[in-house]
Amino acid sequence: MGKIQPFRVMALLAEAKKLEASGRSIIHMEVGEPDFVTPQPIVEAGIQALKEGRTHYTPAAGDMALRQAISEYYRQQYHVEVGAERILITPGASGALQLVLSVLIDPGDQVVMADPGYPCNRNFIHLLGGEPVTVDVSPATHFQIQAQQLPAVWSEKCRALLLASPANPTGTIIDKKEMQAMIDFVHGRDAVVIVDEIYQGLCYEREAYSALELSADAFVINSFSKYFSMTGWRLGWIVAPECYVADLDKLAQNLYLAASTPAQVAAISAFNAETMQILQQRVDVFRQRRDYLLPELENLGFKVPVVPEGAFYIYADCSELTDDSLDFCQQALHQAGVAITPGLDFGENRAQHYIRFAYTTDISLLEEGIRRLREFIQARRDA
Repeated sequence: MGKIQPFRVMALLAEAKKLEASGRSIIHMEVGEPDFVTPQPIVEAGIQALKEGRTHYTPAAGDMALRQAISEYYRQQYHVEVGAERILITPGASGALQLVLSVLIDPGDQVVMADPGYPCNRNFIHLLGGEPVTVDVSPATHFQIQAQQLPAVWSEKCRALLLASPANPTGTIIDKKEMQAMIDFVHGRDAVVIVDEIYQGLCYEREAYSALELSADAFVINSFSKYFSMTGWRLGWIVAPECYVADLDKLAQNLYLAASTPAQVAAISAFNAETMQILQQRVDVFRQRRDYLLPELENLGFKVPVVPEGAFYIYADCSELTDDSLDFCQQALHQAGVAITPGLDFGENRAQHYIRFAYTTDISLLEEGIRRLREFIQARRDA
């Protein structure tokens, strides 16, 4: 427990909510949660599930109708055949990551991952007695691990390589050839690749792809939270190599028994044509927000060395404005009423020089946030 760090963005959110409760106006650009409500077809399917009494346990691996719907989604969207028996439904992507890592990691095993990266990954590994091995990524590597970096950090203790594409906090996407090279490197050393694809549908410039197109032996984690706007429903999934399915199922039975049944029934409607049309319209809105926010941040003195191609984050270099991003974020919250996330949440690699902005709020609120930040920054310069 001493090695496990708190998730600072949740503390910032709690502080922001406390300020709001006291009457302050707060612009939220801190939490990676879409402001859009769950699409109505999914909501209606959930209500119908409750009316029909669909409130009993499903099998630990999940409702087969949902697993089949996800299998069909991969076939139609990514032209890859993934058998429904390889898909397990979990309580969110966090539940999926914990399940996969628990099956793979013994005390002392190492998992290689990027810094900056999603903070909970390191904590999951510490919880299992494993050792996270971080690779510093930068604008030079498009904020992603590259295959040429792996030999320098790889050891006999390495059990897995954990990747994310699109990534949190940077919004960057791994080039397909680079992904293939890393999969080949890891599988050639009797280890596994885990790819976090929870922002997969949120891609702007380049066409989305899945690591499953490149290998049937990779673990893929996905979620209904981000692209499908179902954060509070707590539903994710794993696509696993066939030889691991029985162990994942056995562990799921012991850890959480099953994911929420009404949520699973509702999620089947996430893949119908009406819902997919709604979701694509929202992707267009996210792109518009990114295209507004990025130049405005640069005008304020932030540097954005890599344009995010996916997710809904901008990872901005604030070194021209401060050498302490945590202090900057705390002051911005209390003095300007703008909630943003310091780089320290995502690792140690130049973390004090970066801030993550989430464009998960209406563009009119982003405009107000920029106005407040402009006044806040000017006041700091004048002080």
